[in-house]
Amino acid sequence: MTETPVRLSAWAHGQVQGVGFRWWTRSRALELGLTGYARNHRDGRVHVVAEGPRTACETLLSLLRSGDTPGRVDLVVTDWLDAQGGIIGFEER
Repeated sequence: MTETPVRLSAWAHGQVQGVGFRWWTRSRALELGLTGYARNHRDGRVHVVAEGPRTACETLLSLLRSGDTPGRVDLVVTDWLDAQGGIIGFEER
């Protein structure tokens, strides 16, 4: 039985820009078979949007919170939504 796809929206707070965080996130997401993007914001946060099976999205979220990312993640604020589709691959934006 395949899982219904979901969309994870995760805002990473901390020292997450200019340290390879988006590249690292993209690599982990692709390993998990997820689509989406990681985008820098002017306020220093990175917004990660990932779509795919919930278990894979939960694994990505655990990795974002693991303390093993480039830079330093102080907080990850999340929202779970229904998958919207239309995203191909995983981009750094």
